[in-house]
Amino acid sequence: MTTPSKSKVSAADIDGEAGPSADIVVKGRNVEVPDHFRIYVSEKLGRLERFDPTIFLFDVELQHERNRRQMKSCQRVEITARGKGPIARAEASADSFYAAFESVTAKLESRLRRSKDRRKVSYGDKTPVSVAAATAALAQDDSLGISPDLAHDLEADKESGPGRIVRTKTHKAEPMTVDDALYEMELVGHDFYLFHDKESDKPSVVYRRHAFDYGLISLV
Repeated sequence: MTTPSKSKVSAADIDGEAGPSADIVVKGRNVEVPDHFRIYVSEKLGRLERFDPTIFLFDVELQHERNRRQMKSCQRVEITARGKGPIARAEASADSFYAAFESVTAKLESRLRRSKDRRKVSYGDKTPVSVAAATAALAQDDSLGISPDLAHDLEADKESGPGRIVRTKTHKAEPMTVDDALYEMELVGHDFYLFHDKESDKPSVVYRRHAFDYGLISLV
């Protein structure tokens, strides 16, 4: 198992100018992250803070895929933005870390922008909107209709063989409504979202169906 290298970018790293107020942690797996790339990351992410001033941490992970058959998408970048609201994340792959980072920041900006617009609708005009209306303009980030996480794990399955768990994640199960679960699912760009249903008090899953329809599964 490769131990990731970590580095933290501060405002002082950017040529003495005022940098982003949020902390930025850059981690590399199978790759060493040079200082000039860390500064580039800090400059780009600093521009995203205007969509959510409560963001206090950008967690950036770079991963190099050593498989030569995946040269066109061998550099992978994942960004997780943590603030007072729901966590926003995005990932992208390309033939260079710069290209992957440009792609992933565009995705993250789109999600943060939608979140900001949703807050304006929900709290600015004091007019509640349905989930269908709030997500009517959303489209899948992946042209194949699957999430970036799922696509990455499918590639891992090809290399390691079937029947293996290639990724494990845990998260806090704060009770929430179905409406909130759908919102968070859209924000992180997944096709499903596991949550603790506030109304039924049961573990439940919302998932994406055709077009903009959704499904709900609850344990009995």
